[in-house]
This record gives sequence, C-alpha cells and structure tokens, in this order.
Amino acid sequence: MLSAKEMRGLYAILPTPAKEGADRLDARDTVDTKETERVINALLGEGVSGLIVLGTTGECATLTRSDYETFVECVLEVVKRRVPTFIGTTALGGHEVASRMKFVRERGADGVLLGLPMWQPLTTKSAVDFYKEVSALFRDTAIMVYANARAFRYSFPMEFWEAVAREAPTVMSAKYSRPKNLNELIAATRERINFVPNEITVHDFFTKAPATTTACWSTAASMGPAPALAVMDAIRRNDAGAVKSIGADLAWANAPLKDVLENPEVFASFNIQIEKTRINEAGYCRSGPIRPPYAHLPEEYEAASRECGRRWASLCKKYARAEGRKAAALG
Repeated sequence: MLSAKEMRGLYAILPTPAKEGADRLDARDTVDTKETERVINALLGEGVSGLIVLGTTGECATLTRSDYETFVECVLEVVKRRVPTFIGTTALGGHEVASRMKFVRERGADGVLLGLPMWQPLTTKSAVDFYKEVSALFRDTAIMVYANARAFRYSFPMEFWEAVAREAPTVMSAKYSRPKNLNELIAATRERINFVPNEITVHDFFTKAPATTTACWSTAASMGPAPALAVMDAIRRNDAGAVKSIGADLAWANAPLKDVLENPEVFASFNIQIEKTRINEAGYCRSGPIRPPYAHLPEEYEAASRECGRRWASLCKKYARAEGRKAAALG
C-alpha cells in the first residue's frame, strides 16, 4: 500500500468528461471515455506523478452509478498502474461507500479519495469511527481524506487527525489546503498522514514544512500541467526563489477569481461550474457540459472563469518554452 512518504510530485485532478447533452436531467450514458483516455495519456506524457478523480470537479455527487462505474473502469484501464491513482468513493451513506470501495479495489485502484457522508453532519466520534471502519474493511487500499469542510459540514479538528492517525492505519494522506496549523498537524499525526496542498498553497506549505512538502494536487492541471509541474520541480530542487516566482505567476492566473476563491460560501455554490468553465476555456481538456443540477453560473463569474482559463493556458506556453530551453541546454 502507498505510504505517506511515497506521495511525491504532482497529482492531477481530472473532471469527468461529459458528452453533449449531459446537462439534461434525463441524460444517461454521459461519460466521454474517448476524451478521458486522451487527457489521461496527455497528462502522463507530460510527467504528472499521479491522478485523483471523482471529487467535486469530477462530479462524483451527480453521476449515476452506471456512469460512475464506466468512468472508473476507463480511468484504471488507461492508467494501467503507470502512476498511483486515487478514485473518489464518497457517497451519502456508508453502505454505498463500501460498495464503491469494493468496486474500485477490485479494478486496481491504488487508493481512494474519501470524504464524509454528509446528509447529516457527523460528530468527531462518528467521523473517526467511519474512517476506522473503512480502514479495517479495506486493509490494502490507501485512503486520502477529502478534508473539505464546506462540502462535508465538518471542521476536521486536531482531535480528529490525532485519532484517525492512531485508529485508521490506511489513512495516509489528506487533500488539504489550510497551512495555518500545519506543523501541529504533522506532529500530532507523527508524519503518518501526508497533508497535500494544491499548487497555490504549496508555497506556504513549503515555507512552513519543507521536509514534508513532497506532493501537491492540482485541479488546474486539467488546464495543462506545466505550471504546476514547474512549482513541484522547484520544490524538489529546494529552490525557494523559484517557488516564490512561480507562485506569483499562479496567483496572476487566478486573479480574476480571487474574490470568489476567498469567499467560502460563494465558491461552495459555484465550485463545479467555475472549474469546468475554466478547464473548457483553457482548451487542454474538453470537460464538456455540467451535469445537473449545477448549471447556473452568474455572468461575472463565468467571465472571470474564462479569463482564468486563458491566463493559465498562457502560463502553460511559458513553462513549456522554459522546459524546452532547459532540455536544449542539457542536450
């Protein structure tokens, strides 16, 4: 099983590419498997270290079970264990979580991205017991905790992490973006859990805890992975100056959405729409229409998302050229 210390490099987060018409409420068979195969091979060809699918941007909550299984099978058949792959198995109830866990394990997933059942918010004891039981049932499957406080209506306090590190041995990482108490978390979990930031907050993680900042996740990688690969390469080289410089570029790309990203309530209402809009605009991945019921996106947010996608695409060209010059110099 993949361990916390083995998580390294860039983990690209994929949307679940949708066919035309997937935005209809009565649509069925919505997964664009050809685009899924194409974008996975493109990402692996550019050097991403791993994949994460079926989170929020992956529309895990709005896929039918049939579409869920189609997408999982396609992803794992294309990857063929070339890189570690985490499959989202979050669901409204524990029985469905266990069913999805069994399905993805049998098809060769390295790990799962697992949030909390959220129809009714969980207490800390219930949350810890949930991961403890999943860990006991699936002893050979790595768990990445999907620590999204807004989505799961749970704050993931320090006592949760202390208990999960102690009682759920297959929990080895967390999709986590808040560096405020990072060193306390690392100490409390005795480095058994790798707290993985995104490509924007990885600079803060690296500043606070350079020895344990070994990986990042990036939804933006589905707009093209070159900028996020560049920041992780700078971290690997321990080049603080380059990390800061690339971070400034990434902040520029996200600037049109800054107010939305900094407002948790607003972003929570438009997360899927923003991500799929900017991914489609960047042109690296054809993520397709948004599955219902999350179609509405105010015009100003749509314009900002599209501008973000265009800016990211320009950074992809910039960092691709830089990589080309580096290769030419070495050659």
